[in-house]
Amino acid sequence: MAVRCALAPDDAPTWAADAIRDGGGELVDIAEAEALVWMGAAAPERFGEHLGRATKARWVQLPFAGIEPYVDLLERERVWTCGKGVYAEPVAEHALTLALAGLRDLPARMRATAWGAQSGISLYDRPVTILGGGGITECLLDLLTPMRCDVTVVRRRPAPMPGAARVVGPDGLHDALPRAQVVFVALALTPETEGVISAPELRLMESDAWLVNVARGRHVVTGDLVTALRERWIGGAALDVTDPEPLPRGHPLWGVGNCIITPHTANTFEMARPMLSARIRENVRRWGAGEPLIGLVDLELGY
Repeated sequence: MAVRCALAPDDAPTWAADAIRDGGGELVDIAEAEALVWMGAAAPERFGEHLGRATKARWVQLPFAGIEPYVDLLERERVWTCGKGVYAEPVAEHALTLALAGLRDLPARMRATAWGAQSGISLYDRPVTILGGGGITECLLDLLTPMRCDVTVVRRRPAPMPGAARVVGPDGLHDALPRAQVVFVALALTPETEGVISAPELRLMESDAWLVNVARGRHVVTGDLVTALRERWIGGAALDVTDPEPLPRGHPLWGVGNCIITPHTANTFEMARPMLSARIRENVRRWGAGEPLIGLVDLELGY
């Protein structure tokens, strides 16, 4: 029997509907659906209204990997899945691009109008620290392996990860920051990880190290980072996410020469389309077959 599935909001892309059908689903009215696929990427505030109408939906698929806008609505009576892992490859690719651009002084080179002196740092054989142990980190470890980086992963639950020389818990963060040539931030935003990088952590980093944040802006205390960049506590920062976001015109970060900012484009919706489509299709198929779903949300952890 086909999975009775609702797609919302009304302006959800047609390819999401195709993915539901390809997975063996039948599109029905939200009030009659056993499953709800939510595609309101730009309007999480509308979700509660639709959820209230989906009284029969026992499973809800969310579009993001980071689901902090929805945490207060996660009901234990339903099964929740999100975009965990869907965006890992392009985000890891972007993170490494930002790191290499910073280490090779590309921001200064792009503004230069004269030849200039030689500079730059190679990442080969250098120590790296990654905050987070999810899909982005797994992909980053794959990308860093040919560069022979000595990688330390800091994650909530320490467990071995292929490509990591060591994995430590949150209490090992301060020991993992000194010596690291690059510190990548790629973890979920929770009350425990908000402000995980502030003045004390920035002070522990090397004077030529780069901080790369592709997770959420609130992981980093912005005022402390501005000070660290201006006073050269660290070599620089590359940010795909900021706090506040969007970063307003005239913000101090725009005027810091050793800072690269991209407008939350480590993964674009167009990049995500084939991967998110595949996730929806597979989860609809699994739900219909009674198999475990991919990207299950841990209600205790909130991601």
